Amino acid sequence: MNKISNVTVVMAAACLSIGLIALGFIIKGAALDIKGMERTVQVKGLAEREVVADTVIWPLQFNDADNNLEQLVERVEQKNDAVIAFLKLHGFDDEEISTGTQSIIDKQAREYANDNQKFRYVISSNIIVYSNAPDKVKNALSKVSQLAKQNIAIVQDNYQTRIEYLFTGLNDIKPAMVQEATEKAREVANKFAKDSNSLLGKIKTARQGQFSISDRDSNTPQIKNVRVVTSVEYYLSD
Repeated sequence: MNKISNVTVVMAAACLSIGLIALGFIIKGAALDIKGMERTVQVKGLAEREVVADTVIWPLQFNDADNNLEQLVERVEQKNDAVIAFLKLHGFDDEEISTGTQSIIDKQAREYANDNQKFRYVISSNIIVYSNAPDKVKNALSKVSQLAKQNIAIVQDNYQTRIEYLFTGLNDIKPAMVQEATEKAREVANKFAKDSNSLLGKIKTARQGQFSISDRDSNTPQIKNVRVVTSVEYYLSD
């Protein structure tokens, strides 16, 4: 009797195992069928805006030279004061103006010094304007040649002295731009669904790209182009 019971138990366990294995295959097959029937479309939506820079960094640099270092330093300090006075005359306050680094070059201290050089010492001085009023910079920039009357030649033709325009209001326009890009992506998806005789379903995945800010062109760096691209995947159904 015990042998019969043991055999019954073993057979029942074997049947259960076979059943579970078969069920696993059925579930796997059903999952594959569902996956195979799943149809989606991936689309992108672009949003762009032109904005005006709200912040500007304007470095004013000038150079001076002399053989007497003490006199040169004193003269550069006087010129710094003259540049600052010019900026204040054109509406900039103390919080917008800062004195940058000054570099002093002793040409005779160089390893390959030229004995025919007229001046031994050269100083480069920098005054930095950081302002939230680009129009003030534009106005002062048009009149900066007035400093030449005080023997101050502002350097304007190298990389260190280029004016930098910034747009800092990105967070204010982000939500609206993301919404616009998503709506455009949906328009593209709807057209695809219509052309393929399908119905557009819910969003499966969505990814927001990075925002980029660039100059509209090289002639108007104060006007910026802001853009973002969103990628959205939608379900399709018959």
